[in-house]
Amino acid sequence: MPDSPLTADAFARSTDAVLASVSRVIDGKPAAVRAALVCLLAEGHLLIEDVPGVGKTMLARALAASIDASVRRIQFTPDLLPGDVTGVSVYNPVDREFEFKPGAIFAQIVIADEINRSSPKTQSALLEAMEERQVTADGTSHQLADPFLVVATQNPLEMEGTYALPEAQRDRFMMRISMGYPDAASEAVMLRQRDTRNPLEQLTPVVGAAQVRDLIAWARSVHVSPAVEEYSVALARATREHPDLRLGASPRATLQLVRAAKVWAALDGREFVIPDDVATLVEPVFAHRIIAVRTSPTARARSAADTISAILRSIVGAVRVPLATR
Repeated sequence: MPDSPLTADAFARSTDAVLASVSRVIDGKPAAVRAALVCLLAEGHLLIEDVPGVGKTMLARALAASIDASVRRIQFTPDLLPGDVTGVSVYNPVDREFEFKPGAIFAQIVIADEINRSSPKTQSALLEAMEERQVTADGTSHQLADPFLVVATQNPLEMEGTYALPEAQRDRFMMRISMGYPDAASEAVMLRQRDTRNPLEQLTPVVGAAQVRDLIAWARSVHVSPAVEEYSVALARATREHPDLRLGASPRATLQLVRAAKVWAALDGREFVIPDDVATLVEPVFAHRIIAVRTSPTARARSAADTISAILRSIVGAVRVPLATR
């Protein structure tokens, strides 16, 4: 817990201010903005899969500007090396010893742009950073910033010259979302507001990094009853036992589902998680981690994404929801 514990009202005021600030730049996408904040406060990472030009990178930059966080953008390309991401040891002729030069991963918010355009070796450089929040070079561990969030983007349409993220890499992301196109009204507002100025330049921090750490600690303390924990486990186990799935949700997915549900509940002004919080987050937390059986009738009738969404909806509808005790 933080030194000066927050109240539910103080948590709501701070998070509402962040959501409002980011929404000034990301027009008409409250769900995407909320998902990014959930990942930050639940100490997870976010994968945004969508077509170019819908605001994926802008979302990460707006979040960083709203919380007074350092931000770095890494453009993933086929010639990007792991050392470009994590850092390298360079010989210092003056001191006659090697010294570590931090890479681009040493920031509080890291934008991994078009992550699937780099080689698997470079992609794997993120594994330790995302899971352990540290980088190990020449046997020495270097701690990353706190808070720490990786926002990765990938384009689902241009598949030539790309390397699909392996299951181990996808499992490190707490949530996968799609921005989607803005509605007509939001797009018209965007044209008027961005004709002469960059909206990012107008943003000022509404909370500091220290306050973000307090918000994380508050969200971590949100109560999860044993019944809701069992419900979360039942949903994960259902994906592992479903006949149309050949890879179900991992135990890490279950853990991150509960962590995300805690933040979701806190954003709604509650100090406890309800089953609806968990059910709402099943698709964004589980969908990118599971693989459908291609020969199943469901998979043949739909695209891969639609198949997985349909299966997850059926699982949520079939798993028994715990009832409140009197």
